[in-house]
Amino acid sequence: MVYRCQWVKEDPIEQAYHDTEWGKPHETDEALFEALTLELMQSGLSWSTILKKRQNFKEAFANWSIAEIAQFTPKKVDELMGNTGIIRHRKKIEAVITNAKATLEIQKTFGDLATYLQTFTVYMPDPKETALFLSKELKKRGFKFVGPTTSYSFMQAVGMVNDHEEQCAFREV
Repeated sequence: MVYRCQWVKEDPIEQAYHDTEWGKPHETDEALFEALTLELMQSGLSWSTILKKRQNFKEAFANWSIAEIAQFTPKKVDELMGNTGIIRHRKKIEAVITNAKATLEIQKTFGDLATYLQTFTVYMPDPKETALFLSKELKKRGFKFVGPTTSYSFMQAVGMVNDHEEQCAFREV
C-alpha cells in the first residue's frame, strides 16, 4: 500500500493528480495559470469535483491560452455560463478572464509568470505569510479570487511549498 497525504481520497483521479502533479514545479505559464484557475474554481467546492471537470475547463478556456482568454467577451461569459461541464459561477469565470489580462501584464514586466512567482520564494520563513503577501500582490496587479487560502493552495499545487505529509511516499526532501 502506498501512503499518500490524508486529503487524497480513494478516487483514482485524485490519486493520479497527487502522485504526478501536486507539489511539483509547474514550468510553463499555461500550467501555472491552469493551476491558479483550478484553485479559484475550487473555492467552496470539493477538489474531486474540480478534477473531474478539468478537461472541460481546458476546453472552455482555450486550452489555457492566456492571450486568448484575455480576449473573452461578455458574450463568451454568457456562453460559458451555459456550459454544464464547468463551474457556472459568473464571478469566477470573469475572474479567470481578468486574471489572464493581469498575467499578460506580468509577462510584459517579468518575462513570464514563473519568474514573477520566484520572487516570492527567495525568502519564505513562513509559507502562510508568503501566501498572504502573494495574495495582496496579485490583487494589486488586478487578479481576482486570489485570497490567502487560494494563494496558499496554489503555492502547494505548483511546488512553491512542499506540504506533502512527512510519511507521504511522494514527499521529496
